Amino acid sequence: MAKAPGKHKRAGITLIQLMAMFPDEETATAWFESIVWPNERHCGKCGSLNTSEVPNAKPMPYWCKDCRGYFSVRTGTAIARSNVPLQKWAIAIYLCLTSLKSVSSMKLHRDIGVSQPTAWFMLHRIREAWQQESDGGFNGPVEADETYFGGRRKNMPSAKRKALEGRGVSGKTAITGIKDRSSNQVRAKTVRNTDARALQGFITKHTERDAQVYTDDATAYSSLPFRHETVKHSVGEYVRQQAHTNVIESFWSMLKRAHKGTFHKISPKHLDRYIQEFVSKHNMRESGTLFQMRATVAGLVGRNLLYRDLIRDNSLSSTARP
Repeated sequence: MAKAPGKHKRAGITLIQLMAMFPDEETATAWFESIVWPNERHCGKCGSLNTSEVPNAKPMPYWCKDCRGYFSVRTGTAIARSNVPLQKWAIAIYLCLTSLKSVSSMKLHRDIGVSQPTAWFMLHRIREAWQQESDGGFNGPVEADETYFGGRRKNMPSAKRKALEGRGVSGKTAITGIKDRSSNQVRAKTVRNTDARALQGFITKHTERDAQVYTDDATAYSSLPFRHETVKHSVGEYVRQQAHTNVIESFWSMLKRAHKGTFHKISPKHLDRYIQEFVSKHNMRESGTLFQMRATVAGLVGRNLLYRDLIRDNSLSSTARP
């Protein structure tokens, strides 16, 4: 395995090695099966081990004797019902993981030879594997901060600027996040507002009660029920000994570079999915590329994302913002 740039201890995979790993659909299918069924093949519908192989039965090559239905390695995963070959799925996962600022649906459509709408749906299905629930609170020290996504007012038409109420962040989507310095793990999500209830609630949910928490001097953090220190950004203070929010702000910086440099426009409707992509990739960044790919495929198991569910109204605007 090649060494990944910037992380000498992390094993990377070159494009040449990737194509040698997946020269055809058969090898890609065997690789997916080794991850989805690490011990023994089982039915993706009912979980039964009482299965058999059905010769010449494609695309469902296996039969479950208990629920009496055909299935494949895709059944019971977020890529069920997809007609895209597994070889292309493996390449898409690789490209998404190894592109520091991710990969756009336009680039993926050109790179693997699928339509742009198919590429867009594929990328959201991959992101579905990264929709992780919290596995416990951070022990700290923890940095907490919020940021905002949306178009800049100076780039808006005059009529649109006048229609916005308030100043600064009006019309933008707020995101709150925390980073644990000891584990280098991140949690982040969009929030409807940035009042004390929303920001403190997120911190409390993901942080142990005895953890040290660092924030800026926003009033929403003033009554945090933790050992709490602030840096006064309002008067130009950004570091005071161990008190700073520089590390979580570096995560925001990467997210915003991807927004501007790769995706260009992201709608509030889907913004949380993009955030979770970068949260998960950050949290796996110390692992080798092959481990990350296998973890992503394992994360597809037990999930389901239909196109109608992806585009369904969630009360958020589907208008993409620059």
